[in-house]
Amino acid sequence: MKLFDVYPLMDLNIVKANGSYVYDEQDQAFLDLYGGHAVISIGHGHPHWKQRISVQMDKIAFYSNAVINELQAELAEKLAQISGKPDYRLFLCNSGAEANENALKLASFHTGRKKIVAFKNAFHGRTSLAVAATDNTKYTAPVNETENVVFLPFNDIEALKTYFVANGNEIAAVIIEGIQGVGGIHVSSDEMLLAIRDLCDTYNVVFIADEVQCGFGRSGKFFSLDHAGVQADIYTMAKGMGNGFPVAGLLIAPNIKAQYGMLGTTFGGNHLACAAALAVIETMEQEDLLNNATRVGAYLLQALKQIKGIEAVRGKGLMIGFDVPERLGNLKQHLFREYRILTGDAGPKVIRLLPAMSINQEIADNFLQALQAAIDDLNP
Repeated sequence: MKLFDVYPLMDLNIVKANGSYVYDEQDQAFLDLYGGHAVISIGHGHPHWKQRISVQMDKIAFYSNAVINELQAELAEKLAQISGKPDYRLFLCNSGAEANENALKLASFHTGRKKIVAFKNAFHGRTSLAVAATDNTKYTAPVNETENVVFLPFNDIEALKTYFVANGNEIAAVIIEGIQGVGGIHVSSDEMLLAIRDLCDTYNVVFIADEVQCGFGRSGKFFSLDHAGVQADIYTMAKGMGNGFPVAGLLIAPNIKAQYGMLGTTFGGNHLACAAALAVIETMEQEDLLNNATRVGAYLLQALKQIKGIEAVRGKGLMIGFDVPERLGNLKQHLFREYRILTGDAGPKVIRLLPAMSINQEIADNFLQALQAAIDDLNP
């Protein structure tokens, strides 16, 4: 049997990993500044993370949500502390798409409405409603097409206000990434986020913050919306939440009421998933990784802006993007092949950096030196 061929694969077989490095079958080290789509948050194979999962494995790995799982309550308490949102409630699931699917469904339950406001270049997942709210037609099958989702220009407050004035009483939710990931590392302005909050309050609309990629500390604050001092009604989380173990969740404001049966999951919030997420939060606290993401991220952003050849450096914390001009179009592959550095992209013209929040300035400097050398190689 062959694999269903939907992934264009890099010529790399990773057989082990440690910290910010992965290794192929020849034991060659590659600097990982992408973390498998922002998933590796505290570093590959972190000892506390391995221990937490191993100890739990010796007890019980899985049971469904039909029984009490004290690890879920422990995780909820840790999330209340680190997020600063003790009055919110936690629903656990498995992936970012599932988190956003449940958030949009919950908003519709809560408001009794159908319309969803999303934004140009948004990516919210590949499942039914999540992909309908994703601004990329190649991900959307005919069965996903709906008239219930509208895409407005990103960071355009006037377009948002105009749409709300005409349709506000039909809108169930506004969903936005504090920093667009797949869309190219575009940061939501504070003014835009404040406008969304104000309009959602005026028209009784649910404000959903998609923090799947930009949350869980990556921006230097636990949620990227915290930079603007804005509170959402629902926060969705995944990616770095488990450092590679599949786990996701929603934080839900207290005015949104729960009912039996409205949401559900077989695997979500299982014992191993909770152990992995707890290990991530504990490591973030013990190693002061929020401040490290702020400090190293600011250093990288400033240094990248000094490098000639790349353009429009942007981001927050350790979620950074920059544009690559056409003459350097092969930069990502050149960094991989010649310098053994893994980066991400957002189409052919954008490179994304999503390293572990544990990286230090030495690693940042190594990358910056390699980047400059790669640019020099490719410049005619």
